[in-house]
Amino acid sequence: MTQQRDLDKLGNQLDWNLLRTFMVIVQEGSITAAAGRLFLTQPAVSLALKRLEAQLGRQLVERGPGRFRITEAGETIYREIVDIYGTISRFGILVREIREEISGHVRILMTSRIQTVILDRVLKAFHERHPKVTFRIDVIPSTEVHVALQQKIGTLGICLMREPIPGLASEVLIHQTYRLYCGREHRFFGQTGLELADLQREDFVSFTTDQIDGTLSPLAVFRAREGFAGRIVGASANLEEVRRMIVCGLGIGPLPEHIAARDVADGELWELPPPEGVAPVHIHLIWNPQAKVNRAEKAFIEALRAEVADVPVELRLPV
Repeated sequence: MTQQRDLDKLGNQLDWNLLRTFMVIVQEGSITAAAGRLFLTQPAVSLALKRLEAQLGRQLVERGPGRFRITEAGETIYREIVDIYGTISRFGILVREIREEISGHVRILMTSRIQTVILDRVLKAFHERHPKVTFRIDVIPSTEVHVALQQKIGTLGICLMREPIPGLASEVLIHQTYRLYCGREHRFFGQTGLELADLQREDFVSFTTDQIDGTLSPLAVFRAREGFAGRIVGASANLEEVRRMIVCGLGIGPLPEHIAARDVADGELWELPPPEGVAPVHIHLIWNPQAKVNRAEKAFIEALRAEVADVPVELRLPV
């Protein structure tokens, strides 16, 4: 009976800061990384984990020299915390929506340098129809967009996606093609008649997600398939920085065709083979069907989906 009374009190006694700390520990995969993300010291994060385990009476993480594993109890608690945290993080928006009645707020999480008339057209038309709706657009890496939407933070994401993500729905918004380019300082600039074989040993600049298990895996597959053996001399998660390194002559590298078009016209970049491009890399509209959304959020997602509903994927072009 005493144990049952203790369990009944647990919900009222839990410290939500401890729960959030544990959530970050799981997401980061280590105490040290979690401390960095939370701007806390490592001992403070370790103490928070011990306090939570003491309150729950369960070991949540098995840790030791070279060992870090989330227990079954930890996995169960983590899933519940993610759901609770998503609801709490959006509580202020829901309260404001009640107060403002028909007005609402739409938060869009977007990867860098998204250029598309599709989004521009929908934003313009939506604002004209619903002038009281407010928007916030945050530019973050695609992988962070995925995590944020799983946690029910933000209305929707516009970003890269390598494969379906559990719990999230998606729609191809933009069909884009990546091509290889070099800057004017590179020895290939201005040369015609080049073949793929001419590029195989050149130094390469690319994205940090240009890996087999990354969001830009088609680029990694292309390099492996075509036998590219040059060094990767520069990498960034930011498209503008990848472009900068190519323009400055560090090496050849991939960019979306529509992003590079202006630089090609201005004589800053030179298009390299193959003529059909390296790979199609789609930009997706992503949202969480389980998230609580206001009327403005629901209407905006529906407006974006309606804009491309009757357009074949290959014709959903950036411009």
